[in-house]
Amino acid sequence: MRGKKILWLTAITFWMSVLLVGCASSNSPADAVVRYLEAIVDKDVVAAANLSCLAWEEDAYAEASSFETVEVRLEGVSCQVAEEEVDYQRVSCEGQIVANYGGEDQDIPLATRDFYVVEESGDWRMCGYSAPQE
Repeated sequence: MRGKKILWLTAITFWMSVLLVGCASSNSPADAVVRYLEAIVDKDVVAAANLSCLAWEEDAYAEASSFETVEVRLEGVSCQVAEEEVDYQRVSCEGQIVANYGGEDQDIPLATRDFYVVEESGDWRMCGYSAPQE
């Protein structure tokens, strides 16, 4: 009888752990920015909006749409959390977006902006950017 109780408690503990892990945020703040940038260069306005906080969705549509007529790619992108605040995470990135206008590449360095990421609906979402803080 005691063995059945231990087995039962072990099973309950296991499934509760699985449920809690499933409810945890599925990405990190840095991953959220990388996925947002990938959606932008893929010209996927729906994905860009879905990876954005509610307040940034219109900007995400505009940003993804701005590359519709040009060839664009990411090069050497890596991101990391630069600052953790109560309401947001500030993420800095290295690398660049390369846009080809009429056969000429134009580099858009990612180090020239800090990305702000917030947690909404259990996921980290890109929510804007500004010039880097010193």
